[in-house]
Amino acid sequence: MGFLLSLMGALVIWLVIWALGYSGLDSALLAIAIIVIGATARLLVGYLPGRRS
Repeated sequence: MGFLLSLMGALVIWLVIWALGYSGLDSALLAIAIIVIGATARLLVGYLPGRRS
């Protein structure tokens, strides 16, 4: 669920920044960075203490 929220948030940020007149590539790179951070956090949550089965 958290990854899905970061994905949607990144796409909204990308659209807003692009609409404000910044380069589409710059805003897309920011959105990709947010998505990668969300995916990394999702993968690392399984290694936190108390989360292993």
